[in-house]
Amino acid sequence: MIRNFGLTEILLVLLVLVLLFGARRIPDLARSLGRSLSEFKKGRREGAEDDDEDEQSKSA
Repeated sequence: MIRNFGLTEILLVLLVLVLLFGARRIPDLARSLGRSLSEFKKGRREGAEDDDEDEQSKSA
C-alpha cells in the first residue's frame, strides 16, 4: 500500500540518514545518485533510438 508521506515521516527518514551516514556523506550520496539517474536516462534514451533505427531498417 502506497500513501503520501507527511512532514513527520520525511523528517524521521532524514534523521535516520544523518545518523547512519553522517552529515558530510549525504551530499556525496545525493550527487552520486543524481549522476546514476542521469546515466540511466541517457542509456534509456539511446536504447529507444536504437530500437527506432532497427524498426526503420526492417521496414525499408
